[in-house]
Amino acid sequence: TIAGCRTETDFVINALPTAFTVTGGGSFCSGNTGVVLGLDGSQTEINYQLYNGATPVGSAVSGTGSAISFGLQITAGTYTVVATNTSTSCTKNMTGSATVIGKPSPTTFTVTGGGSYCSGDAGVLVGLDGSQTGINYQLYNGVTPVGSAVPGTGSAISFGLQTTAGAYTVVATNTSTSCTNNMTGSATITVNILPTA
Repeated sequence: TIAGCRTETDFVINALPTAFTVTGGGSFCSGNTGVVLGLDGSQTEINYQLYNGATPVGSAVSGTGSAISFGLQITAGTYTVVATNTSTSCTKNMTGSATVIGKPSPTTFTVTGGGSYCSGDAGVLVGLDGSQTGINYQLYNGVTPVGSAVPGTGSAISFGLQTTAGAYTVVATNTSTSCTNNMTGSATITVNILPTA
């Protein structure tokens, strides 16, 4: 009361967005599609912004009243979500975080060798023009593995003489991360039949 007059002030308290939990994350092999991140719930009229550290990722996603997805993420880091009420601009950090870890896939090298040989001869060599230590290289004839995987040396490697006709390919596997990568190209072996004696 001021000099016999009374003043009133109205206060409006705007509700903060409801807290939901960040979902997803994990590890993936480089060159693959990544991992999905999301929220286990959402509200209509609320926008949800994904962050990697302090950096916003993509555009804010509008709430639907149910769980939402931010899609596949391929950049390593710790992801959080901030919700903003589109009417009041009130914001709230969502609960928890999701970590994305990128695991290195083997480097690509080129399959070498192949060719034709006469039946009864020793066969032809198949190899790779390079390799990495800590990587195992498995030779395939079509979909059938040929022999045991050969450990990488840091240089070119050989799978030895091959005598079965077909198209040979190589798949590399990182022994610590289990990430795989198809090597480039193939080597075709043709067996020529000897004349009948």
